[in-house]
Amino acid sequence: MSGSYIARIRAALPSLHPSERRLADTILSFPGQIASYSATELAQLANVSNATVTRFVRRLGYENFDQARQAARATQQTGAAVFRVSASDQGPEAALMAQIAQGRQNVENSFAAISLAEIDDLADAVLRAGRVWIIGFRTAQAFALYLGAQIGQIVPHVTVLPLAGQTLAESLGSIATGDVVIVFALRRTVRQLPALCRELRNSPARAALISDVTPQPDADVSPLETELAPQWRLRVQTAAPGPLFNHAAVLTLCHILATRALERSGQTGRKRLLAIEALHDSLDEL
Repeated sequence: MSGSYIARIRAALPSLHPSERRLADTILSFPGQIASYSATELAQLANVSNATVTRFVRRLGYENFDQARQAARATQQTGAAVFRVSASDQGPEAALMAQIAQGRQNVENSFAAISLAEIDDLADAVLRAGRVWIIGFRTAQAFALYLGAQIGQIVPHVTVLPLAGQTLAESLGSIATGDVVIVFALRRTVRQLPALCRELRNSPARAALISDVTPQPDADVSPLETELAPQWRLRVQTAAPGPLFNHAAVLTLCHILATRALERSGQTGRKRLLAIEALHDSLDEL
């Protein structure tokens, strides 16, 4: 068999013995559990024997349980929420406090590695850019839109990609010298992102990468950083005690970057804000 361990389980379901089917159903209910359980613990959870666990993982194409568990961990690290759901007897109040504490920790850990000088350098580049391109897919697009809306109050030429109804190529062809591209790469990244980063590296714009994708243990940079070769590398932490990533540090970074751009824009930025406010009053929008 090939594919993820979940794909292998689904493919094997029709041919499983009853006890193996019970084990498969247990894993599919909480597919992330196998990443942290021992073979004995998993057998007890599914009410099957250790021998059943051994036969089951071999039927899936793994040599032993440890190999299956490593495959599960690799899948879990990609960020799919279903692989991060686990059975827990933790009460809602304790879970809430854990989420708040993790969000605070993510912000502190992220900004321990991101200096104000880096943020100010990127803010200055945004202010001088002919156009600012902000790119984000899936969850990351929410932050791209937020950052675009905030920066758009300060500088006039901001484009958030991808645009509805257009291919990326139709937009990327307009990137020019003097532009700045800000790329969000938050797990789970789309398959086309590495190729997009390669194209951006060959473009005349300078690039910034905001990412929670960490380098491999034996590497200094992540694969996306290698593809993009960004001038600014802003790594954020999104760890969470539950199935959904905690993006508190991402939002904080967007807020600080936009705030510093406004503060460093001086009179020009204030004049643009005043003009926008005058239009709000004229149109009676707010």
